Amino acid sequence: MRVCKAELRRDCVSGTLLIPQAWKDGSALACGYLITNNRVVLVDDTGALLSHLRHIAKEKRWTDGSIGRFVYAFLEQLMAKDLHHLEEIEDRIEELEERVLAGELENFNAPMAELRKETMTWFRYYTQLDDVAFTLRENELGIFSEREQMLFRMFADRVIRLREGIAAAARILLAGAESVPVRDRHKAEPHHADITIVTTVFLPLSLLAGWYGMNFTGMPELNWKYGYPVIIAVSVIVVVLSLWICRKKKFW
Repeated sequence: MRVCKAELRRDCVSGTLLIPQAWKDGSALACGYLITNNRVVLVDDTGALLSHLRHIAKEKRWTDGSIGRFVYAFLEQLMAKDLHHLEEIEDRIEELEERVLAGELENFNAPMAELRKETMTWFRYYTQLDDVAFTLRENELGIFSEREQMLFRMFADRVIRLREGIAAAARILLAGAESVPVRDRHKAEPHHADITIVTTVFLPLSLLAGWYGMNFTGMPELNWKYGYPVIIAVSVIVVVLSLWICRKKKFW
């Protein structure tokens, strides 16, 4: 079970729900459901839904016994903490931006990649949940009353607002990543920075090796008495000069 979906059958609506990071340990909550004119069947192998159902009963959000009202209350309960999750993501993005502005770029890419993955997971979830809400509010099987269809429209509006919120967070995250200068990205990626420096230093030497490796007869240095030590000296000067330039540009 990897998606949220709603499928129309001959006399019922069935589907699955997958809520990312529904628990404190970051694990997802997954369940199946079936809705008919007179009943709602929920399938949950872990028993995780019991706490949500008890909460609905405790707050007395379902008192008229209608199917649509229960489904709406159930979906609202599953999304009760979503705004809090969104605020947490925004706080983490803001903290990451402050680190960038302060020049603290050590281990920068790991939290950036984690946040990017997390925002995309939530965005996909809300997109799929919007499709579920659309199927419910269209009410093609006539299971729900007009009042209940209005409730599902309200639910869909809330899903869309949350999706827009997570999309905005993702855009801020992308803008923050692009604002990091290339030179500073080397600080965030020390391994890649080492490779870049080595390549920069030895690229001119590769040019020299390729140049004199052609062995043209008109190259006087090949028969010159001091040709070999001169090339060694030139190579050393090139390496030292390249290292000095890299140091001056603060590549490490």
